[in-house]
Amino acid sequence: MFRNSETTGFWLAILAALGFSAKAIFVKLAFPYGVSPLALLALRMAFAAPVFGFIALRSSRNAAPLSAGDWVALTALGLLGYYGASLLDFMGLRYISAGLERLILFTYPTITMLIAVFVFSRSFSLRDIGALALTWLGIALAFAHDLQLSADAAAVAMGGALVFASAVCYALYLTGCGEMVSRLGSRRFTALAMCVSTATTFLHFGVTQPIESLAQPMPVIWLALAMAVFSTVLPVFMLSAAIRELGATRTAMLGSVGPVLTIGLGAIFLNEPLSAAQLAGTVLVVLGVSLASRPATKKHEAPAALKRARV
Repeated sequence: MFRNSETTGFWLAILAALGFSAKAIFVKLAFPYGVSPLALLALRMAFAAPVFGFIALRSSRNAAPLSAGDWVALTALGLLGYYGASLLDFMGLRYISAGLERLILFTYPTITMLIAVFVFSRSFSLRDIGALALTWLGIALAFAHDLQLSADAAAVAMGGALVFASAVCYALYLTGCGEMVSRLGSRRFTALAMCVSTATTFLHFGVTQPIESLAQPMPVIWLALAMAVFSTVLPVFMLSAAIRELGATRTAMLGSVGPVLTIGLGAIFLNEPLSAAQLAGTVLVVLGVSLASRPATKKHEAPAALKRARV
């Protein structure tokens, strides 16, 4: 039997995974109304920013001031993790299914592993080779599923490339944020990085699109608000609480249900068909990512679990 705290942590981890998985569903439901990826991202950021701005102010009240180098690092990481990765992801969702999007995004631990191998000269083991083989075979099966359903193979390839670029951005963000998280704490760092990315999103939007394009139909406004609340703010806090109750490793394992949840939600709310190839690909990707994540040491356990937090 679970202790009460473990039961709470279990459900918090599952609900966090559900929230992050629902993000693609909200995006896909909004696109038929004609909203652009950038305008939708700006609306999401606008609704989430007050919460993270409050956290940034509160967590910085009695903390040491940030140096110029800290702000440079925060800016670079915010651009990669929350602005660049999110915008590329939203753009890719115009072309591929929510299920394929989540599977491609879920490859970021293997991309992070490759960065460690080729940039930081980490050793490459047989386990790493197995993880890569399982993950990319699973992605190939999921791609085959989308290609069978689409009359435009080039569009599927474009969408997959955009989402993969999003996963690369997020992997680079994770590679560079370890020291900042250790010095600032995960809550302060996340809030400040979100504030930087929000400002960048608004700047990009202001330069490239008229302000009137934020005047979207009410369904888009409600979807953006739901995305900010249920796929951004609440999952971040639920994930942190789950880590406190269960530890990083168990929380990360529970987060592996994300692709399965996205595929289920896509079938329910978007009428995305299921196939044996897609389900088999999902199983292989989850197994491959779990294998790639296993070598993490206890010393770096908390940052590893925070990698599951896709905002």
